[in-house]
Amino acid sequence: MRITTVLRKLGFLILVIWAASTITFLIPRISPRNPVRERFGELARMGGFTPTDLEKIVASYSAKFGLNKPLWQQYLDYIGSVARLDLGVSMNKFPKTVWQLLLESLPWTIGLLFVATVFSFILGNLLGALAAWPRSPRWVKGLATPFVLLMGVPPVLMAVFLMFFVAFRLKLLPMGNAYSIGVIPNWHSIIFILDVLKHQILPALSLILGTVGSWVLSMRGMGVTIQGEDYVLFAEHKGLGGTAIFRDYYLRNALLPQVTGLALAVGTMVTSGIVIEQFFGLPGIGSMLYDAIKVNDFLVIYGVVLFIVIAIAVLMIVVEMLYPLLDPRVRTQK
Repeated sequence: MRITTVLRKLGFLILVIWAASTITFLIPRISPRNPVRERFGELARMGGFTPTDLEKIVASYSAKFGLNKPLWQQYLDYIGSVARLDLGVSMNKFPKTVWQLLLESLPWTIGLLFVATVFSFILGNLLGALAAWPRSPRWVKGLATPFVLLMGVPPVLMAVFLMFFVAFRLKLLPMGNAYSIGVIPNWHSIIFILDVLKHQILPALSLILGTVGSWVLSMRGMGVTIQGEDYVLFAEHKGLGGTAIFRDYYLRNALLPQVTGLALAVGTMVTSGIVIEQFFGLPGIGSMLYDAIKVNDFLVIYGVVLFIVIAIAVLMIVVEMLYPLLDPRVRTQK
């Protein structure tokens, strides 16, 4: 890959980061709400602060977080902090920084999204390819139909169904939380790890069942298109076995557009995963963002949204850079 192409993609990534930073900065500023005043107003009602003390505290914290400066100066300070990878500190969980909160929540989110994305991609593409393959048994083709029907059910609604029927009615799996109540977290204990995995089954199934149908449908369409290609017909005339043709000529070429779709699907998977995390009470980025929105912890909101946008942009660029390695026919243009 040419160095100019890499630089162009890095420039695009910087542009995306700047645009995301600007949007996340401006949208909360449209609201007339003062996050510092609202936060300490709640504490005043609970703790009995006097109005004079409250005003002094609000003025002090507004100066600390730079809210007393003009908007343009706040913007320049914020862009400078982003350039230094400094996302600030949480108002609600002061003095913890936004990075500390992100690092605490990221393992849960990455584990859930990685497993759900990989299983959904592999299962959906395999079923879609088999459904379009003329030599597949009839029962294999019929197996793909229920997953296509489930494509119309959003992952969040799927989570409601699974929680009610599997967890509440049948009591086969836990209804929520990252691990059982009373269990002491210890990643060196196999009992704790198994307990965590048991609690992750329903959230992962919600994402997998809600997204696998789209992979089945798109892969089946690609498989039908591939069947008429010359290289597939040539392989059949050479007398190659059905398994070799399916694996090397049919599936391999049909998967190429799906890899591009994987980068685009990551965004949908992340947004659905954030909602499902909060729904099941998992201590991931979704719950972190929900808690920050409830108390208007704007620096945490900034940090989470900006991190998600940058992560998705980086993944899309990585997939785009790896695509020529998967398909040698692709040639990068200037």
